[in-house]
Amino acid sequence: MKTIRVVAAVIGSNKKIFATARGYGEFKGQWEFPHGKIELGETPEEALVREIKEELETDIKVGKLIHTIEYDYSSFHLSMDCFWCEVINGDLILKEAEDVRWLTKEQLYDVKWLPADLSLIEKIKVQME
Repeated sequence: MKTIRVVAAVIGSNKKIFATARGYGEFKGQWEFPHGKIELGETPEEALVREIKEELETDIKVGKLIHTIEYDYSSFHLSMDCFWCEVINGDLILKEAEDVRWLTKEQLYDVKWLPADLSLIEKIKVQME
C-alpha cells in the first residue's frame, strides 16, 4: 500500500481551534485540519508553513508536535505529523475548503471529522485550556 506523508496544522486562538470542511473528493464536507504533502528536501515544519501560505494565504509559526497519525485508508496509508500552530500574519482565507469553524474544547465533536483527524481529537482536547 502506498504511504502518503503529510503535515497538519492545529491552529489555535483564544481557546479555540481552526477546522475546515473538505471541499472536494470522496470525503467532501467532512472536517479536517489544514494540511499538505511534504515535498522533497523540506522539513515537516517548512512544508507546513508553505502549505498554509498556499491554502489559506496566512503565515504561521509552527510549534510543538502533537502526534504523528498512522492511518490506513482503503487505497493508501496516511502518515501525518500534526503540530500546534499560531497565526503570525494573515486572515485564513479559504482557497480549497468549503467551510470553516473555530471550535472550543466542548465543540470538538460537533463536526464529522475525517477518520484520521478524528484520532487526534482526544489528544487535542486534553491539551486545550
